[in-house]
Amino acid sequence: MSDFAVRVEHLQKVYKLYQKPMDRLKESLGLTRRKLYQEHYALNDVSFQVRQGETVGIIGTNGSGKSTILKIITGVLNPTAGELEVNGRISALLELGAGFNGEYSGLENVYLNGTMMGFSRKEIDQKLDGILKFADIGDFIHQPVKTYSSGMFVRLAFAVAINIDPEILIVDEALSVGDVFFQAKCYHKFEEFKEMGKTILLVSHDLGSVGKYCDRVILLNQGVKVDEGEPKRIVDLYKKILVGQDQPQEKHISQASEAPVKEGNRWQDRLQLNPQLLEYGEKRAEIVDFAILDEEGRISNSVDKGGSCQIRVKVRFHEPVQEPIVAYTIKNLRGTEITGTNTMYEGIVIPPQNPGDERIVTFQQRVDLQGGEYLLSLGCTGYRDGDFHVYHRLYDICNLTVVSTKNTIGFYDMNSEIKVE
Repeated sequence: MSDFAVRVEHLQKVYKLYQKPMDRLKESLGLTRRKLYQEHYALNDVSFQVRQGETVGIIGTNGSGKSTILKIITGVLNPTAGELEVNGRISALLELGAGFNGEYSGLENVYLNGTMMGFSRKEIDQKLDGILKFADIGDFIHQPVKTYSSGMFVRLAFAVAINIDPEILIVDEALSVGDVFFQAKCYHKFEEFKEMGKTILLVSHDLGSVGKYCDRVILLNQGVKVDEGEPKRIVDLYKKILVGQDQPQEKHISQASEAPVKEGNRWQDRLQLNPQLLEYGEKRAEIVDFAILDEEGRISNSVDKGGSCQIRVKVRFHEPVQEPIVAYTIKNLRGTEITGTNTMYEGIVIPPQNPGDERIVTFQQRVDLQGGEYLLSLGCTGYRDGDFHVYHRLYDICNLTVVSTKNTIGFYDMNSEIKVE
């Protein structure tokens, strides 16, 4: 048996993009010799190998080719060029329930999907108890799938895919399905597979899971393999690509505050911003730039839990302001305010400002938030003649990703130290 579960050599996937449907018809009928399409390389000369029993992560921005390569490995798509070798039975958690028939009951769909995966009815009978126990949807297993809630649907689909005892498990953003208890069950099953020495290919935007579970990580960008290797190094490289910093920065975080911000060369241009942000205020003072800097001094939307970061805000004053207050707030994706502070709470007094003045305020923070996705809001307010005024607020201006290999309960980590005697 080969030492490699998956071997990909010089793989290409090219799509023909036509401006008009008629152009496709003309070409198919041989009515023109002109090239009426543009070629789009979803994958271009990608090569890698996955050893038996290895857990390998594939990361990259949207459109980098991650899902395309998984679909080629599972046989959903055919490559345009290159070689592919797969040794072992595959179970793919790509599009959960894609083969389900809405008119059939859940039980009938279990047998239908099992048959499509190459199992006999007897083999499915042997696995049925495990599937039903994992899905935990009770008597709904005898009802038509079209009557299921979305949660029940994915629970059953996941249970079928995960309980067929594959030699190679391929997961594409499918571990976080259902409620939190079912998610915990999914991750536990995933860890069981890893302990059993199964080969796992994992595609995820959850960089904490990638760092925690993977032996090696492959980074794709715009259809090309950028690099592969030890998870932390590749995740750091991915974070640079996310914000257009694939070359190392020359200045450390402590030096960055001294650098002038030029128009068209702002800090925030290196971040992923929210195109639907809400802003308002009198604009007596205006937030003209901001940055999130990770522990290495890189401007990035991603920071590591347990490390430190800086939130930097540059404010320009258009009119006299007596007592400016600069603030930030971090919310979860549901809009709940998780944490935040401002210069007044921290006892920092910013002196009165005149038109044309600029101030850079830097919040140095330890990152104890749980791993996950958050939203950052910024503000500049103050008091004028005793009354509170909002000069400029930017709501949910960008995302903040906290990368973690260990999460506890709730929004932040109490950093417990445990002693057992």
